[in-house]
Amino acid sequence: MSSRPSPDHQTSAPPPDAVPGDSQRGDAARPGAVLREMRWWDIAPVLELERELFPEDAWSPGMFWSELAHARGPYATRRYLVAELEVPPRSGADEGRLVGYGGLAAVDGTGDIQTIATARDQWGTGLGARLLTELLGAATDFECHEVLLEVRVDNLRAQRLYERFGFEPIGFRRGYYQPGNVDALVMRRTTQTSSEAPSVQGT
Repeated sequence: MSSRPSPDHQTSAPPPDAVPGDSQRGDAARPGAVLREMRWWDIAPVLELERELFPEDAWSPGMFWSELAHARGPYATRRYLVAELEVPPRSGADEGRLVGYGGLAAVDGTGDIQTIATARDQWGTGLGARLLTELLGAATDFECHEVLLEVRVDNLRAQRLYERFGFEPIGFRRGYYQPGNVDALVMRRTTQTSSEAPSVQGT
């Protein structure tokens, strides 16, 4: 099911609380984030965030390069996004800071959420839900009839988010997250119409 570049580095879901739920605890004055396609020049800042959130099993630069190599052109099978802070001109250091990313692979009608994560100061803002919405839209564009993902069994917050989007548990992968030997819960979402998809407004 997974088409990750390396079977030894599979981090399809972040550690506990790395994916925000439906809380709205964020400061109303906090700058918003703009979602756009991940490009090669984003790899360095994405790696910084990756290493902060996944210090034990962060992806390597080569893994991101390999994924992006399949993200453009007529035979593309990947969709990778970044979330970049949108701030007013002359606002200072935070302008353009990457605060989230996510990726989806599509093979033979099945989508696989490869990774999705947000910076800690963005938890509770709904950014994770926005990234997931875009990746599910990409799955529709790839004509996927189902989307799969793995999530740590102890990441209940992320599981609640995925359940909101129609994902259901279908099994386990024992010792999937290494080091640590943490099991993964495998979840699946079958194709839904746009009217069935959950709204992320107010998250």
